[in-house]
Amino acid sequence: MMATATSSASRIAYSLNRFRCAPGITRHLRKDRTTQRKAARQIRLKFDPEDSHSKFRHNPPIGGSQVGKKPALPSTREDTVRLEKIQMPTFIEVLGQNQSALLSPAMMLRALKGKFAKGGGQHAVEGIQLVKGKKAVGGWIRPGVPVGAKVDLRGQSMYDFLNTLTEFVLPRLRDFNGIVLSPKSSSSTTPSTVLSVVSFGLPPEAMVSFPQLEINVDAYPMLPGIHIHFVTNAKGKGDQDQARALVSGFQVPFVRR
Repeated sequence: MMATATSSASRIAYSLNRFRCAPGITRHLRKDRTTQRKAARQIRLKFDPEDSHSKFRHNPPIGGSQVGKKPALPSTREDTVRLEKIQMPTFIEVLGQNQSALLSPAMMLRALKGKFAKGGGQHAVEGIQLVKGKKAVGGWIRPGVPVGAKVDLRGQSMYDFLNTLTEFVLPRLRDFNGIVLSPKSSSSTTPSTVLSVVSFGLPPEAMVSFPQLEINVDAYPMLPGIHIHFVTNAKGKGDQDQARALVSGFQVPFVRR
């Protein structure tokens, strides 16, 4: 052992005297690559959930919010990303002063949906729902007063509307290049970027492009714009990208500015 240490010291001294530098390291300093990695650290809570004094206290994780950080579920047949429903709400600003203005949006959503509530004995088919204000905002939203309407599309009516949207409506919009994506520099953990919902809106002048409304546009004295929400079942990290990939497969364009 002493002989090895002495030889190493003499070799270093010889290299310093001759080459003015220490000898190169011939042995790899990293650990053996065949060793197993340590298990992921468990996310600990700030307070003990079993403690009676902090049982009902807000208990965030120590590592911060886990929104958008949890890995996605394994890709199996049950976890395949699919489109669950399409929701279309519309809001009318003058509805607080004139309740009869709700008739035109309700007729518009009824024509786009194509079915009555529980039509054909199908209890899963929902009708048009009123959107009521929850609190006072400005001078045109009051609690309990209708401010708009919405409708949910599921099943075959959902795919019929999606086919009409991509085949007839979007190609006729001159200023629509696609759903605007968030910039690359934006955070990937904000609530708006981790939702498995893809949303965009259509202005009032675009509603006449729907064949259901174009054939009898005079029957709708006021056509408001609508929001379209594609609700998917994507979960985990990257669920927004999975939802966008699914919607783009239905020929809905996307664009980044």
